[in-house]
Amino acid sequence: MVRHSLKAKTNGVVSKAKPAIAVATTEVKKTAGQKRKSAPVDDHEDAATCDSCDEKENKSEDEKDVKKPATKKPRTKAAPKKADNSMPLAARTAVTSLKRAMYIGAHVSGAGGVQNSITNALQIGANSFAVFLKSQRKWSSPPLAPESKTQFHSLLKQHNYDAAKHILPHGSYLVNLAQADEVKAKQAFDNFVDDLKRCEALGIKLYNFHPGSTGGDTMEAACARIAQQLNRSHKEASTVITVIENMCGSGNVVGSRFEELRDIISGVEDKSRVGVCIDTCHAFAAGYDLRTPEAFAATMAEFDRVVGIKYLKAFHLNDSKAPFGSHRDLHANIGTGFLGLKAFHNIMNYEPFQNLPMVLETPIDEKGPNGKSVENKQIWADEIKLLESLIGQDADTPEFEEKVTELQAKGASERAKIQEQVDKKAEKDSNKGSRGAKKAATKKKKVETDDEDESD
Repeated sequence: MVRHSLKAKTNGVVSKAKPAIAVATTEVKKTAGQKRKSAPVDDHEDAATCDSCDEKENKSEDEKDVKKPATKKPRTKAAPKKADNSMPLAARTAVTSLKRAMYIGAHVSGAGGVQNSITNALQIGANSFAVFLKSQRKWSSPPLAPESKTQFHSLLKQHNYDAAKHILPHGSYLVNLAQADEVKAKQAFDNFVDDLKRCEALGIKLYNFHPGSTGGDTMEAACARIAQQLNRSHKEASTVITVIENMCGSGNVVGSRFEELRDIISGVEDKSRVGVCIDTCHAFAAGYDLRTPEAFAATMAEFDRVVGIKYLKAFHLNDSKAPFGSHRDLHANIGTGFLGLKAFHNIMNYEPFQNLPMVLETPIDEKGPNGKSVENKQIWADEIKLLESLIGQDADTPEFEEKVTELQAKGASERAKIQEQVDKKAEKDSNKGSRGAKKAATKKKKVETDDEDESD
């Protein structure tokens, strides 16, 4: 889940590296006093307009003859320069130099073309990464641009990324494969298959998605519909492994229990085409503990028994702002949440997790000098290095404990705030339950009294 708190990441698929911009000019007659209106531009299209060139031609004769005094434009502050994504924030670690082959990265942007995701991954020193292959907030998007595809393959080769193993695109938040309504189910399926075909065009073999919502139906029926849609999608795209993400267990959402993941997989005909991505924040919020070596071992044993470790294809690495079993999807930075650094030490030193893509979805938004939120990608660069440092590290040292304490202090106020919210909700639910039980008892007593009166 990724989430990280979950945010919208609008990622176009049209290349802007070498734009070929065609400008269509239409002559429009204007009367004096009319203002020129610019046409809206789609977020996913390259477009350019130049009003200054034909400005004089559109003026009326009166406007040309009368000279108006020049007006001074108010001075405006220069816009801040955009971050240079070509400048690395951290060097990329050679995985062969690590004691275990852990491929750690983050969910990066593909804005301006999917090929830009590789540049963004390099900037933070990532050895794996996730990306949206199109806008995750729209039902329809422009097709994958040929130049984006070409540049993507070129950059893969240049920087030695294995698209089949270590790139994990994330599906649209709109798609619900458990949808029962026929029209909505078709819309979800078409969007889903479009992403799978984009994966095939890019040589990507793993595709992560949220399973969906029951919509009020039974969990059994919802899991069956998801499996049916996966079977159909596997016939439309022949190579991609569809990777189900576990969820935190809120409302009617499917996938918070290992049994639900198992039930979806059991309905998939070609078992080689389906897998699971464990989101650490979601698992913890759903009641699966990872904090101590013993708890971690028990959770993984349960996953292996219920689902099967062979189906584990990827990880989303997120700490949790919310406490254990709270069913709240609130991503925290590594070591600052209720999971804590020791949980990630357990993960980084578990041999069966080698060679899987491990993707950060931790928050990187910070308030800038003007009070507006800005992304600080240095956070991801530092977290990748932190996680890599845990591989083979002795957790029973003063240095490790010092780091644990430092990170816990950073997240203390946020944890306290969320804990208070969870406690208040629990108290409210308890009071509601008590009132309900008291009401039911009173009703039962009244019925019994009425029955006695009737018997008299």
